Amino acid sequence: MTHAGASKSFLGMFKETSLAYFFDIGGIFAGFMVASQLDVFQLSPWAIALYPAVVSAKGVIGGLLSGRLGTALHLGIVYPRFFKNTKNFYELIQALIVITLVTSVAMSCVSLVFGYLFWEITFADFPAILSVVLATMALGLVITLLTIKVAFISFQRGLDPDIVVYPVMSTTADIIITLFYIAVLNIFFFGFMGPWIIAAIAFVHVLLCFYILPKNLRQLEFVKTIRESIATLLFVAFIVNVTGTVLKDISNFVENRKEVYTVYPALIDMVGDVGSVVGSTATTKLALGLLSPSFSSIRNHAKNIFSAWSASIMMFVILAVLSLTMLGLFSLTSFLSLLLILLITNVIAVAAIMIVSYAVSILTFSKGLDPDNFVIPIESSLADSLTTVALLIALLMIG
Repeated sequence: MTHAGASKSFLGMFKETSLAYFFDIGGIFAGFMVASQLDVFQLSPWAIALYPAVVSAKGVIGGLLSGRLGTALHLGIVYPRFFKNTKNFYELIQALIVITLVTSVAMSCVSLVFGYLFWEITFADFPAILSVVLATMALGLVITLLTIKVAFISFQRGLDPDIVVYPVMSTTADIIITLFYIAVLNIFFFGFMGPWIIAAIAFVHVLLCFYILPKNLRQLEFVKTIRESIATLLFVAFIVNVTGTVLKDISNFVENRKEVYTVYPALIDMVGDVGSVVGSTATTKLALGLLSPSFSSIRNHAKNIFSAWSASIMMFVILAVLSLTMLGLFSLTSFLSLLLILLITNVIAVAAIMIVSYAVSILTFSKGLDPDNFVIPIESSLADSLTTVALLIALLMIG
């Protein structure tokens, strides 16, 4: 197998990246669920604003896992199997469970500040926000098992996990976490003893973390993963609330224009995937000594960058067609209007995220840190914000 796709042609990379991006089409189903449940999202100002925060946070944690697994499988320090694996593998999984809880609490706390300033909520809403976020993220832990399975299968079949895993799993995770979030909202607002059920789910996750922590506090890989990830994920907790605030502005602007909601999760998926492909292949090349840790070496990564970007433009066209077709709104005028919005969004967001991904991989590697603990978490959360801001700019430009 070729390491990090080092000797593959542009066309080979384009095909492999396009195959991975193809799974982003599934993001349309997440958006369709949101569009069909707009009434539930409108029950409270925080419900729509928290949606991209939950999706982004789960994507970031999944990205951390897929990035670490991709490099570890290439280096041989993790085996492609669940049982009788290395100590590093099991410490990574347990660290992710703790990181998920810390991120959920931090994200909820930051949302209270944003909510007070921008969402028209009060401190009285905090228990609801905290329990809904914690319960949704706890249920989303099942995505971790799926991510690991996809990484193992792709590696065993000769595919590059750095290219395949995150794009495949980010879309799958978006669909699953959207389903969980909508279910949690419905139980919370309409279920018999709804708030208590949601609080119980959150409490189980807290107990699991209290079980894990005493066993692992002296394990070097566990502590290193927590220490290097927490600072990044606290930054993520802030950024995802920015995303939520911008989406709330978009929802006020577009009102019930369902094709925008339908395509939204797929858009943030796609831009995040471009960043993950650029960043993950760079971190693996750095680890293997195939890329020098300087920004000028970006020219040696040009094939990966432009194959990732070209494939994303093709997929944006497909997403425009699917979004309008699913809603029964397709016409040449509506297609051209939506396509122009999406292409403007692509140019702004993709150019920015590729620079961010490459820069973070180079800077962290140069500082002696593990780039896989930083690149995908930072780029995927920023990708969601950048895409959301780019979408708002495009909507304002096109009207």
